[in-house]
Amino acid sequence: MKFIGIDFGWKSQPSGLCCLQWTDNQLELVDLDRKEFIADILTWIDTHVQPDESAIIAVDAPTLIPNATGSRLPDKLSHKYFGKYHAGCYPANLNLPFADRTINFGLQLESRGFTHAPTIEPQKPGRYQIEVFPHPAIVHLFNLERILKYKKGRISVRRLELLKLQNYILHILPTIEPHLRLSAYISGYFPTEIPTTGAALKALEDKLDSLICAYVAAHWWYWGEQRNLVLGDRTTGYIVIPQKS
Repeated sequence: MKFIGIDFGWKSQPSGLCCLQWTDNQLELVDLDRKEFIADILTWIDTHVQPDESAIIAVDAPTLIPNATGSRLPDKLSHKYFGKYHAGCYPANLNLPFADRTINFGLQLESRGFTHAPTIEPQKPGRYQIEVFPHPAIVHLFNLERILKYKKGRISVRRLELLKLQNYILHILPTIEPHLRLSAYISGYFPTEIPTTGAALKALEDKLDSLICAYVAAHWWYWGEQRNLVLGDRTTGYIVIPQKS
């Protein structure tokens, strides 16, 4: 079983990509990358997940948007339950510029056999896709009182917040279930120093967000609704978020 995380570029910006694999009752990091064009993202997915292979693809983007205006139900619920953490998501509707791009990406995944999975039987093989949102996932996985603010603001502050995220990934995800084994891969994928320029910082941010997405996919597959929240459903759009540990 593989778990693909995609920190999807809603407009034309690059997307962070992560592949985790379930091996010997733990997760292993297979790849951490970044691609700009959707065709390249799909080729990357096809390279890592063969046509007959089971996988969950977790996308940080609204791939199901039923409403012409306003906000989807999961968008509203994210503010209701996670606003106190500063973790409410952006509204999505069919009139916004990104809608065609994100919806079509979900359809491309469906054409490859990845069906939406707002419900799941834990640890059952299959080909699934889900929508995820890193901010509330990070709050719950790492028991934080607010989001890590590494996306906006001064570079000096973003660097510190991104360093926190990297350290949480390296030191906490190996200790909770499902376990993520990272020791053999640190030097190849994680920088010893957080970048000091905006472009390099954004590239690392995209990759770490994609890893969180992939881990949420694994957490959903491993635990199902026992230790995950689902905001919304297949009709309204939905977001899968780990329960607070």
